[in-house]
Amino acid sequence: MNDALNQLQPYPFEKLRALLAGAQPSAAKKAIALSIGEPKHRSPAFVAEALSANLDQLAVYPTTLGVPALREAIANWCSQRFNLPNDWLDPARHVLPVNGTREALFAFTQAVVQRDDQALVVSPNPFYQIYEGAALLAGAQPHYLPCLEEHGFNPDFDAVPADIWRRCQILFLCSPGNPTGALIPLDTLKKLIQLADEFDFVIAADECYSELYFDEQHPPAGLLSACAELGRSDFARCVVFHSLSKRSNLPGLRSGFVAGDAEILKAFLLYRTYHGCAMPVQTQLASVAAWNDEVHVRANRALYCEKFDAVLAILDGVLEVQRPDGGFYLWAKTPVDDETFTRELFAREQVTVVPGSYLSRSVDGCNPGANRVRMALVAPLAECVEAAERIRDFVKSL
Repeated sequence: MNDALNQLQPYPFEKLRALLAGAQPSAAKKAIALSIGEPKHRSPAFVAEALSANLDQLAVYPTTLGVPALREAIANWCSQRFNLPNDWLDPARHVLPVNGTREALFAFTQAVVQRDDQALVVSPNPFYQIYEGAALLAGAQPHYLPCLEEHGFNPDFDAVPADIWRRCQILFLCSPGNPTGALIPLDTLKKLIQLADEFDFVIAADECYSELYFDEQHPPAGLLSACAELGRSDFARCVVFHSLSKRSNLPGLRSGFVAGDAEILKAFLLYRTYHGCAMPVQTQLASVAAWNDEVHVRANRALYCEKFDAVLAILDGVLEVQRPDGGFYLWAKTPVDDETFTRELFAREQVTVVPGSYLSRSVDGCNPGANRVRMALVAPLAECVEAAERIRDFVKSL
């Protein structure tokens, strides 16, 4: 067996199940889960219709590169969303469909990392655990950059030593962040591109929460936006990951894309032809319908805005928590340690959250997630409101 498998840590939800084992919440209260970031809003009907209308494609082997219509729809969406000149993003060279960002982030790391004892994959801390597991199984070491409140819950990139950048092969970004909801400023993205040029590493920007924000007039910038401002039409060393899971409430469709540096994607395509992960044609055609429509995405954002407004009003003055820049998580500070808070909240109120320390790693005695919990506002509005009221009552009782 691959020895690196022994280095993988339990997934946060495994730790959570162990933490809550034996707790006996009141049967009088309905269970409300704010733990798993699985969208619960209704999936767009027209996407389901497109899927069912193309079931004859079950008899067709899909190609790894994907059908031209999907790559064109993705390229058009990216160009409009991130203000790219129309001729920059070539659907044949700069876009690759993938079966959701989780699969793609892991596979991308295997394809890009050059195995070396000194190789580093750098990521924010807390982080999406796929970054860590992908690094270890690719033969690199994870290096964690703490996301602290004093830096707006983003890494302090200016504090990273040159030696770390020299050893870095992939820099993972997540903006808006999971779990913090923090957005990486455009000027910071441009500085990171300059660092990638200087030290020759790849920036892999996980932007799966990019379409969940609060100001319709000012959508958040992404890595492609920074490329546009720098006149970087080749997107050198820059790759972005997007998904329909959060944007369109389609986590079960397993549909996303990777876009950016054509030379990197050419090598990644070669890897994927051996990996055997082509997206089914009927899924691709349903995805075309989703990427071509923004009406359902605006409606989705409105639902999340309504939930954030209601929940934050209830928790105001009770729990230290603020509206994030984007995403659907609250990153709340706890009045007791995060494990105790999580277990007691579940035992007394039957509300499930995730301890922040389960989403982070301790480095030099500091765990950036300690004494915080992640709350996913994915349940219906009424459930989110009831959960917030229970959390308020629980905190007041401490």
